[in-house]
Amino acid sequence: MTRRSTFTDQSVTYGAIGATLDPDFLRYPPAGYRPAEDAVRLGSGAERFERAAESLMTWGIQRGAGFTVHDVSEGTGAQYPGIVYAPDGTPLTEQPEPRAEVRYGTDGTQFITAGMTATLQRKRRFGTVKTPVLVVYVIDEPKRIGFAYGTTADGPESGEESFILEHRDDDTVWLTIRSILSTRGGIVAPGRRRKRRELTRVELRALHPAGGA
Repeated sequence: MTRRSTFTDQSVTYGAIGATLDPDFLRYPPAGYRPAEDAVRLGSGAERFERAAESLMTWGIQRGAGFTVHDVSEGTGAQYPGIVYAPDGTPLTEQPEPRAEVRYGTDGTQFITAGMTATLQRKRRFGTVKTPVLVVYVIDEPKRIGFAYGTTADGPESGEESFILEHRDDDTVWLTIRSILSTRGGIVAPGRRRKRRELTRVELRALHPAGGA
């Protein structure tokens, strides 16, 4: 099931909400935004999937990439189901049944839900960057789980990033990170984009057994 926020409590800084769900987003990104998609294999088996899923849905990627997560709010509760797609981009013939229960990790941390807000803080060489975000959708299926958040305040970047974990039919477990981002800064924008690519590589490693979940 895919659940989206209604954005009645807080708005994002871009118009193409949910664009990272679009199978064609790499070929047809929103005007002014750069798309990216990266994937990494995390291992195999149901246990690996479940462990990685719990970490993913309790901000494990963000913390593993050097962020601290502050000011976490609950979701709005006003959410709507969307179409669920197969990995090849076609809609599933049988759409998963909704899961209404709130889920928690083994340490009692609530799973990320649509409409949840948070501030991601990361130290850099010169100062600290704070990025307020809004979770714009959550995917919660038996073999596929994840979420996307969008920026909610002016900053160096504007856009959306998604983190989707899959337990595929061949028993392998994969993490896919997608983003559509507009980078400000004029002549310094290329440098910021390079730092974004470096950050994505760190995020991909955050759930890996060798250095993460």
